[in-house]
Amino acid sequence: MNVTVLRLGHRYARDKRMSTHIALVARAFGAQKVVYDTLDMEIAESTGKICKEWGGDIEIEFIDSWRPYIQDFDGDRVHLTMYGININDCIGDLKASKKDKLVIVGGQKVPSEVYSLADYNVGVGNQPHSEVAALAVFLDRLFSGKELERDFLGKKTIIPQACGKKVVEKRR
Repeated sequence: MNVTVLRLGHRYARDKRMSTHIALVARAFGAQKVVYDTLDMEIAESTGKICKEWGGDIEIEFIDSWRPYIQDFDGDRVHLTMYGININDCIGDLKASKKDKLVIVGGQKVPSEVYSLADYNVGVGNQPHSEVAALAVFLDRLFSGKELERDFLGKKTIIPQACGKKVVEKRR
């Protein structure tokens, strides 16, 4: 199963960090691709720098129109929204389906049409919070935490320890 994240409504000035964090969370938590409905090469450049240093990979794509992208997606279309069915009530069905997943996250008010285009409208907590947090929780639940054990094979790696910070740079 491949996971693609679709970021709707990126606003240059306001959402630069949030949209970059969407890509970083998607990469770290198991998605293969992030699609944006607005062209902003700084997101691709920032994400590329992280991949170069820390390993792993995430494909970044920019599209002109989200509507046909959602309609044409072959797999489960999952819209993360605080108004959706609680994640606890639908994650079992999503995990059982081996279809590819399109995970839709909004940056501004999501057009109401998205709710009808989605196969699942999923609420991660049914309270206002960040789309980055919703994406992280959703992906972690979808992959049952196994994505956290992945070796990214980067130039840098963190050595987990109870106290302090230990980063090792691998010689190449």
